[in-house]
Amino acid sequence: MSAQIYTYISRLRGLLGDEADLARGQSGYALQTDSPLIDVVDFERLAKAGGEALRARRYAEADRDLRAALALWRGPALGNVTEFLADEQRPRLEEARAGSLEDRIETDLALGRHRQLVPELTGLVNSHPVRERLRAQLMIALYRCDRQGDALAAYHCGRKVLSDELGVDPGSLLHSTYLSVLNRELGLPAGSGEPTVLGSSPAPPPAPDMLPPASHDVCGRQRELASLLEELPPGGPGLPRRFLLTGMAGIGKSALAVRAAHIARPQFPDGQLYANLTGVDGSPKAPHDVLPLFLRALDDTDLRSGEPDDLVRRYRTLTSGKRLLVVLDNACSDLQIDSLLPTGEQSAVLITSRAQLASAVGVRTTLLRPMPEDESLALLAAVAGPERIAAEEEAARKIVTYCAGLPLALRIAGARLAARPHWSVKMLARRLDYRPNRLRELSIGNLSVAGSLRQSLERLSPHGWAALYALPLLGAGCFPAEEIAALIGLRAADAEEALEALVDARLLDLPAADDHGNPLYHCNELVRLFAASLQPSEGCASTPDLAPVRIASHSARPVLSRSIPA
Repeated sequence: MSAQIYTYISRLRGLLGDEADLARGQSGYALQTDSPLIDVVDFERLAKAGGEALRARRYAEADRDLRAALALWRGPALGNVTEFLADEQRPRLEEARAGSLEDRIETDLALGRHRQLVPELTGLVNSHPVRERLRAQLMIALYRCDRQGDALAAYHCGRKVLSDELGVDPGSLLHSTYLSVLNRELGLPAGSGEPTVLGSSPAPPPAPDMLPPASHDVCGRQRELASLLEELPPGGPGLPRRFLLTGMAGIGKSALAVRAAHIARPQFPDGQLYANLTGVDGSPKAPHDVLPLFLRALDDTDLRSGEPDDLVRRYRTLTSGKRLLVVLDNACSDLQIDSLLPTGEQSAVLITSRAQLASAVGVRTTLLRPMPEDESLALLAAVAGPERIAAEEEAARKIVTYCAGLPLALRIAGARLAARPHWSVKMLARRLDYRPNRLRELSIGNLSVAGSLRQSLERLSPHGWAALYALPLLGAGCFPAEEIAALIGLRAADAEEALEALVDARLLDLPAADDHGNPLYHCNELVRLFAASLQPSEGCASTPDLAPVRIASHSARPVLSRSIPA
């Protein structure tokens, strides 16, 4: 048998002469030649040259080479060979032929032959319904024949075929052609005489960048920022990284998140998504109100189906395999978060919330506490002006004390000084020194410490309201649950539950425990002033026995009126 094969090879070599060689390899013999006498070699050379000319916009040259390459074909590839060789080589050759055919049609579109192409493309799309480039070319040809409706119908037909047969949505090429038809972007550029064509490798849409501008006067939080920047960038395979920044109202969660996102932007080349999950009126936004914004940013504007499940499915499909950074600001609950999490393993999610989102799997939580004095002074100087603060540093340090380490309060104080250049720093310090008016002074424009804290009162229980009313009666240090229990007439366990509700709302801290391991609570001075400013009618009307009147009758301590000792 081997001798017979050698005989055949020898005869073939004699027929081919010096133009080709049959080289022996481990799995058989390979034909090696640069001669145009071998049609497949000639085809590949011409197809490559035509494709390069097309991409260089040398359309006449591309048209000549591609037509010459396709003219070499006579029926299916390898029509008279063994089944083994056909199975091994035919798919590659047929795919190369189809690619060259699509290049030739692209050239015809560029040369304005769209009317002649419609019949040919209609037949090709019927024969190859899942080849998206052919369908996109048919849409372009139909559109340029003033058949925009037929072009859109071709897209929707293809979308259904892809969904029914393959379970996928149209790719970027077909989808971008659909958008171009909708936006009437497939005509002839003025004065060029050359149609706008969708090349074989269309430029991808720009990566979404929805981040709000970063503040230029951000100071402090260097430790927290460094930790975020170390863990945010994509690493190995696994769940997307999820981070939660939490803390009291006005503590600077959003500013830190946006600052970190801007610095980490180069690590997420597929884009950055951002959504504020709380409305202007303080109400939580539903995920199906946010998802259309994300989908449009990700170049999916097909929002004919507004069903929440469909929006979530498309969002997860679009984010799969991408390196995205998603910032979900001011989240109110876990229900808002779940549908907005991307599926890509290389993505990261940065969440800010006053609540502890317990159901967020794998979340890494950072609790932001009030800023220390030096960082607070730096922030005040960044907003009001460093020379002005340095000139009256003693008064500035008093303002820092009155702002209790709260970045929002410091920004407001600095903005008030910047807006009133005739004021001295000492004048603002004197105005803030009067405790009953301090919260009123810490307000400018739409920024208000009291307004920000008020949003933390949602869903407080009756016992939580009672504990909140009692806070102004306590000293500035830490206190156990028993002190609140004595003030509002509750068992210690119920008082502790009420205080835990305030902790969950970020109106109290848990900085320490006593010698017996019982929790000790701490109240920020601005929260204490805010609690003192509340009227009984703002609480839970269903439990009047827990209102401040009951506190007055329960003990000889001062009534929870607006009177607070200096």
